[in-house]
Amino acid sequence: MIEKRESHVPPVPGEAKEHRTVSRVMTILELVSRSANGLSLAQLAAALDAPRSSVHYIVKGLVATGYLTENGAYTLGPAVGTLLAAHTPQVDRVARESMESLHSRFDETVTLCVRIGESVVNIDIIESTQPIRFSPALHVRRPLFPSTAGKCFLAYTDQRFRDTYLDSHIEEAEKRRLAHEELERITRDGIAFASKEVTPDLGGVAAPVFHGEKHVAVLTVAGPRTRIDLRLEEVADAAITEARHVAERLTAQ
Repeated sequence: MIEKRESHVPPVPGEAKEHRTVSRVMTILELVSRSANGLSLAQLAAALDAPRSSVHYIVKGLVATGYLTENGAYTLGPAVGTLLAAHTPQVDRVARESMESLHSRFDETVTLCVRIGESVVNIDIIESTQPIRFSPALHVRRPLFPSTAGKCFLAYTDQRFRDTYLDSHIEEAEKRRLAHEELERITRDGIAFASKEVTPDLGGVAAPVFHGEKHVAVLTVAGPRTRIDLRLEEVADAAITEARHVAERLTAQ
C-alpha cells in the first residue's frame, strides 16, 4: 500500500516555500525509487491525491528527460544514475566507522539520519543481531516530531521554523510548551531521548552530527526499552562521542 504524502508546515516568511509541482515531481521519484516493480499512473495519482491528467503530464516530462522509464509501469530512468554519479556521498561514508563502533559495543540498531524538508530519513542502518530488535525503514520519510531523530533536528533548526512547526503539529498549548522545553534541553545537553509516552516499548538516543557549524545528520542507537534503559547513560555518552568523531572526520576531509 502506498501512503499519501503528509501535510506540510505553513511556510515561514523569508524561508524557502513549497512548490506544488516540484513537490509532486520529487514525490513521484521517491515513490518509484522505493518500488521494486515500478508504479502505475493510477497508483501514483492515488498516492499524490491528484488528478490522473495532472500526474500524467508530469510523468511524461520525466520520461522525456530520462528520469523515468515506462514499460507497463514507471521505474527510475538512466538520468537518475547520472545525477547521483555527479555527487560524492560524504556523511554516510564518513559515519560508517562510528556506526559500526556503536553497533559492536551495544548490539542495538544504529541509524544515520538526515533532514529533508519537514521530514527525517534514514540513509544508513546497521540492525541489531538480537532476535528482538528495532527494524526501521531505509529511505522513507517520517515526520520530524515526535521521532527522536526528528526532535534532534528541530532542536538545532531556525527558531522561527521550530515555532511554526510545533504550532502546526501540536494543538494543546501545554504540550507545545513541554515540547519547547524538551528541544531546549536537547540543545543544551547535545542528546535526544526516545519518549516513553510516544514509544513506550522502544528506547533510544539521537546525537547531532555537525560539519563546521552546519547540522548535517543525526546518529541514533535504538532498541527495546528494557535493554536500552539499563545502559542509557552509557549509550548516550557513546553516541555523543561518535557523533563528534564523525564531525572531526568530516572537517578533516
